[in-house]
Amino acid sequence: MPFTLFNTATRQKEELRTQEPGVVKIYACGPTVYDFFHVGNARAFIVFDTLRRVLADRGWKVVYVQNITDVDDKIIHKAEAEALPPEKLAAKYTEAFFQDLAALGCLPAHHHPKATEHMAEIIALVRKIMAAGHAYAVNGDIFFSVRSFPGYGSISGKNIDELEKGARVEINEAKQDPLDFALWKAAKKGEPSWDSPWGPGRPGWHIECSAMSMKYLGESFDIHAGGEDLIFPHHENENAQSQSVTGKPLARYWLHNGYLKIEGEKMSKSSGNFWIARDVLKVIPRQVLRLFMLSAHYRSPLDFNPENIEAAGHGYAEFQRTMERLRGIIRLPRQEDYLTDTTAAELEKELVETGRSFSAALEDDLNTAGALGFLFRLANKTRQIIAGRPPKTHQLLQVFHAVHEALGKMAEILGVLPEPQPVPEVVQKLIEQREAARLEKKWELSDQLREQIISRGYALEDTTFGSLALTQNQFILAELFTSQQATRGVPADRNRKK
Repeated sequence: MPFTLFNTATRQKEELRTQEPGVVKIYACGPTVYDFFHVGNARAFIVFDTLRRVLADRGWKVVYVQNITDVDDKIIHKAEAEALPPEKLAAKYTEAFFQDLAALGCLPAHHHPKATEHMAEIIALVRKIMAAGHAYAVNGDIFFSVRSFPGYGSISGKNIDELEKGARVEINEAKQDPLDFALWKAAKKGEPSWDSPWGPGRPGWHIECSAMSMKYLGESFDIHAGGEDLIFPHHENENAQSQSVTGKPLARYWLHNGYLKIEGEKMSKSSGNFWIARDVLKVIPRQVLRLFMLSAHYRSPLDFNPENIEAAGHGYAEFQRTMERLRGIIRLPRQEDYLTDTTAAELEKELVETGRSFSAALEDDLNTAGALGFLFRLANKTRQIIAGRPPKTHQLLQVFHAVHEALGKMAEILGVLPEPQPVPEVVQKLIEQREAARLEKKWELSDQLREQIISRGYALEDTTFGSLALTQNQFILAELFTSQQATRGVPADRNRKK
């Protein structure tokens, strides 16, 4: 089955055909490091981390680049507010970005280029654009001439003649056309600047990504990814300025994830309705947040509300317990019973079908919601079989082992694999003492031992394979919407609604 992705530029799903056989080159837009990122930003990081994991699992060699915008108007303004030099503020939040990215369970990119470390490449690209006749200078500023590039609008689908003055473009009377955008900005007092052929200044936002992506991935690469809000003007401008000098589209496939919303509104810092990702992770495990983010198709909007978070939490908790059940069972002594086992055959058939369907879902435009559905179906089927107290056969134990391995691999691909929780030796001894008490029909002692196990944070489940200790979830998901440490940026009236 071919691997298909929805290409924003063509408005349709296309089979992934890479420029270099067996290699996928991806550029995913990273943060502007002026603050901690919110969970709306985290959706993009998680989605494209998952894409990378899936492609690698399918046998592609992935080259993954994620930039750091560490010079920008927002950084300068925030630095003034915090009375810090812009470079120190950027360094502070760059470090926080890497910490929080790891906390989300995202793999580090192969390259995390910073704009401030690529001024030579940026300036060289601006010079090429000017030499090709697509940019002009005005008092030390360099602007890209949008109307000089016939393909403008190919990514966003916007008609250049219908774009209105001031609509998501910077108003500057020095520009020849209101749609033109800055490649280079002349230095202003108190702002960071670098020497250039046009005098001291700093780069515009769009040129940074073009220069860095082309350095690490080539003039034209496979996939450019980011949030839906980046389609226009950022990605449109990136492609126009790059293609104006190379004659090639910057990327073959343009992928964009949908908005994360609160009460139907896009989550954003400008509107004040946002949740800082690191605060959210203080209250719920990263697996729950990832599971929530992947529970809808990446191109669809997703609402960050108590109901959706609770559903993700309960789904994860049950999956975690099923994995613990399987780990506990396959560690018990095997039975030498080779009798025909219809239950084992039924579960083995489900295992094969799930593996096939799970892969097919992910290969169909990264349908993580469908893939999770198949993962949970296998986990629930396994849980039901265990609860049904089936015959204790060697054949069934072998299938349980295979199911545990398969569920673990699928969960790892999605980044939702629970960390193993070894049962402490003292709890294991209590379980053995309880088993002995039950065999001797000492029910009062058995109950006392059960209470001791529960008091140590474990639930106890009796199966035909033996007694299993399962960890009790210590997180309370409702706390996310009441905890003061996890409400940064949310207006007070919105808190009261929650």
